[in-house]
Amino acid sequence: MRHGNKVNNLGRKSAHRKAMLSNMACSLIQHKRISTTVAKAKALRGYVEPLLTKAKTDSTHSRRTVFSYLQNKDIVTELFREVAPKIADREGGYTRIIRTGYRLGDNAEMCMIELVDFNEIYTNEKAKKTTRRSRRGGAKKETTEEVAVEAVVEETPAAETTEEVEAAAEETTEASEEASSEESSEESTEEKE
Repeated sequence: MRHGNKVNNLGRKSAHRKAMLSNMACSLIQHKRISTTVAKAKALRGYVEPLLTKAKTDSTHSRRTVFSYLQNKDIVTELFREVAPKIADREGGYTRIIRTGYRLGDNAEMCMIELVDFNEIYTNEKAKKTTRRSRRGGAKKETTEEVAVEAVVEETPAAETTEEVEAAAEETTEASEEASSEESSEESTEEKE
């Protein structure tokens, strides 16, 4: 009977299980996403999430504690330098398990386990837009071509095919080229005066 025995042994002795979870945790921290079975992913989540919480406080004691679990200096450094600042404002739930189907050989249920804050598709944060400045120090003007392409993308409904969108974009770029040539001719006449 297994009354009160909540540890999934994963068919391994304790030393083998600890080594496997340590290696999987190192791979997860290094690659931010790994593919494994659902049972191993659930066991890994219980193993790695306390380490991620511990990494939020960067002290010698917490580094040594995490190192005792991971046994890899490079991974501990990456955890405290790259991963910990990204998860600093999150209260918990640092990992996500996405089921991917069944393995061909033994029909084991497979999944991807990933760090939540490192998935660009699901995160709401947008990349910070850097503004470029010209040599004279003025802000860069947005070209009419960029504005026209953005307008076409906003105006076109989602049901249209890609060929129609490309054709509309070409028409607007031609119109914007004509407008820019007119502006340049006006600027040249102003310079002559």
